[in-house]
Amino acid sequence: MQARNVTLCLGTGEAKVDILRGVDLDVRQGETVALLGPSGSGKSSLMAVLAGLERATSGEIRTGGADFGQMDEDALARARRGRIGVILQAFHLLPTMTALENVAVPLELAGQDDAFERAADELTKVGLAGRASHYPAQLSGGEQQRVAIARALAPNPALIFADEPTGNLDAATGAQIMDLLFTRQAETGATLFVITHDAGLAARCGRVIEMRDGKIVEDRPALRRADTPLR
Repeated sequence: MQARNVTLCLGTGEAKVDILRGVDLDVRQGETVALLGPSGSGKSSLMAVLAGLERATSGEIRTGGADFGQMDEDALARARRGRIGVILQAFHLLPTMTALENVAVPLELAGQDDAFERAADELTKVGLAGRASHYPAQLSGGEQQRVAIARALAPNPALIFADEPTGNLDAATGAQIMDLLFTRQAETGATLFVITHDAGLAARCGRVIEMRDGKIVEDRPALRRADTPLR
């Protein structure tokens, strides 16, 4: 994944706001990266641009060999499908669908013949085999986040984005969710790009990037805690 001189501006004239200001970034396949910075620093906007969910105002973005700047919306959707998994702080589960359906339907829409089998297998991997027929309102916050993770990981994406994935969870549940996410990343060899305010979580990544005012101000190897196991 590469970004070259990426900018993102909202509004025009006196109302113009510069969100990203000339971001350059290279991330190798299989890396685990933590993105830190205060609120309003541009973290979520950078993730959205890198994931193809938001169009940069200028600059070049290449993800999985695809030039996002040269694609229309349909081409971007095809480029993301099955290759990029996005996990947000808000779970965005469909309330009228069961956990199994929430994971399977995106696979069906992508043309997977064994969508429900794969969805069931993914729910088993996140410890929710016994909750597959439950609706989101019948699940705890931690269980809903596990469904969201299963949905994002079911296609075995090469690139996983997670924006404050434990922000709405208690500490114990959040730790379990991150254990699960790092385990799945290690199993698949995917690139994991995590936005977080948690220094302990950042220490589990191989690399830490800090943003201020729409720019990357530091890019360093993570300083692992003594109690943080190497993966």
